[in-house]
Amino acid sequence: MQFKDIIGQSAIKQRLIKSVKENHVSHAQLFLGPAGSGKLPLALAYAQYILCPNRTETDSCGVCPTCQKMQKLVHPDLHFVVPTATTKKVKSNPESDLFMEEWREYVTENQGYVDTSSWYTFLDVENKQGYISVRDAASLLHKLNMKSYEGDYKIAVIWMAEKMRVDTANKLLKLLEEPPEKTVFLLIAEDPEELLATIKSRTVLVKILAIEASAIEAALQERLGCTPQQAHDAAMISEGDWLNACHSVKESEDRKFFFTTFQQWMRLCFRGAYTELLDFAANIKTLGREKQKDLLDYGLRIVRNALLFNNNLAGIVMLPDDEKKFNANFAPFVKAANLEQIAELFEEAIRQIERNGYAPLIFTDVSFKMVGLLKKK
Repeated sequence: MQFKDIIGQSAIKQRLIKSVKENHVSHAQLFLGPAGSGKLPLALAYAQYILCPNRTETDSCGVCPTCQKMQKLVHPDLHFVVPTATTKKVKSNPESDLFMEEWREYVTENQGYVDTSSWYTFLDVENKQGYISVRDAASLLHKLNMKSYEGDYKIAVIWMAEKMRVDTANKLLKLLEEPPEKTVFLLIAEDPEELLATIKSRTVLVKILAIEASAIEAALQERLGCTPQQAHDAAMISEGDWLNACHSVKESEDRKFFFTTFQQWMRLCFRGAYTELLDFAANIKTLGREKQKDLLDYGLRIVRNALLFNNNLAGIVMLPDDEKKFNANFAPFVKAANLEQIAELFEEAIRQIERNGYAPLIFTDVSFKMVGLLKKK
């Protein structure tokens, strides 16, 4: 992974490059930021820059044997610790070393932009929660006490460090306090509240912010072949999260369907078109229960956005232009007098569908009540 491969994050890239050029590489660093912000790619590009013997002013060379091994995640001085769980392959005592082949494949396929949910799905851990065991700490301790194979540094990347159990974290504390010479720990985490205070106190914080929307927009066109409009819409609702942006592109057709369907539904409610609302409710059963719930959940988000518009917070509503315009026009009809009732109406409808309620009857009830609620003073 090279810095040029990372979406946005120019300021952090410059900070990391400068630390290497000035020989101020802290031995333990905590890359902390939201999912999809590029924490792992940044850590990997940083590690490659540290180890590359032919680094330039702005990046690793990308062609030397060291860089080639780093790009394949097989460099002998690069060590990974990741959350795991038992699987069909590993039926007991899971630890990172037993899943390194899967980890390299997974990270490479996703260009470093990964999350725990898709990692667990990739491993097929079913409903189990992954964790970093004390066996991982013991294995890492053994590796790092050996001499480096090729470079000056040994680098340990601990992905999702908040998944360390207490005994794991305690075992690593001594390593962090008294690391072997020329060892760099790169801890990656999303939730600082789940990290032991003793771990946080022994690391230098590298705060990773959400990615700029313009950088996501450009990357969507370059990497996924999106049209400018598709890229713009996905970037606007991504909240600076590359994974969200990719998911939005894949789900754009569903989102467009929910938008147009909800818009049509509310227009019928505004008009009090009861006969047409009965037809709408009758046709809704063709969607299937999951899409019926998703449509109602989409309505709940519209209600939330109305609250933001009505409190002069439209700037933080990140939506495609046509959806944002509809939200702005809809917001004046969602006020203190009816907001809570509308939200409760949609939430109760979702619960009824989950209990296998008859969808046409449920949507008829919601529709007729919405006619009154939208006219409420």
